[in-house]
Amino acid sequence: MQSISVFCGANFNGDPILKQVVEDLAEVMVAHNINLVFGGGHVGVMGLIADAVLSRGGKAIGVIPQFLMDKEVGHKGLTEMHIVENMHQRKQLMNDLCDGIIMLPGGFGTLEEFFEVLTWLQLGLHNHPVGILNVNGFYDNLLKQMDVMVEQLFLKPANRQLVITSADAVELINLMENVVIKPDEVWFRDRNLT
Repeated sequence: MQSISVFCGANFNGDPILKQVVEDLAEVMVAHNINLVFGGGHVGVMGLIADAVLSRGGKAIGVIPQFLMDKEVGHKGLTEMHIVENMHQRKQLMNDLCDGIIMLPGGFGTLEEFFEVLTWLQLGLHNHPVGILNVNGFYDNLLKQMDVMVEQLFLKPANRQLVITSADAVELINLMENVVIKPDEVWFRDRNLT
């Protein structure tokens, strides 16, 4: 992988464990010559990951909508900054600029970004590995909900397995670099009709 898009919060809750995991992720990305692609903000976890990558000599590429630049949340010290018109263009360009995706803790926006690119993967619209850096169990309940979706026959097991998960940044990058992606694209077949 040459570039990873990181979806994460525009807020930071002050958790020292999360801060350390962000530092660890930046360390492994720079050590593997992997560029950071992210939402372009200087605030929250976004700002932490960008600063951590840049402080280690890595490249940080931001993608931010104009309305957020107007609110002065854009990072001023990035390797590259792409300003787009809206949130959808942001996701699309972030996906186009990367060959892997990682979700860190965040809120509604983080989940929305993650699930859209995960859906694109399920539909065969890209083949980037998608990972969750599950810091201190932050996404345990979300992962359980995915298992319920499989149990209730709304999600195919092969597509559930597309979500690569680890609490350790080094392990997650290693898993993503070695994964074989095989979505089950026949997700719309009605069980009663087969």
